[in-house]
Amino acid sequence: MSKNTSIILSEHFQSFIEGQIAEGRYGSASEVVRAGLRLLESHEAKLAALKAAVKEGLESGKPEPFDVESFLAEVNAEYDAKS
Repeated sequence: MSKNTSIILSEHFQSFIEGQIAEGRYGSASEVVRAGLRLLESHEAKLAALKAAVKEGLESGKPEPFDVESFLAEVNAEYDAKS
């Protein structure tokens, strides 16, 4: 359900919105604002996922030593066994 909300914009954002409408990219100020809000919502969701991944990494403990040569030998052996 839509709700009519009044906002105050700086001259910069008012000009930006008017430019978007004049260029035909959007049909109204509401469309421009909704597009901006969709981008903000997407950005916030990605940021939350990134923060969760960092938290998970920090909570997983100290990293263990990683031997690249041993790992590659294991991968190659598995590949050779499938061939």
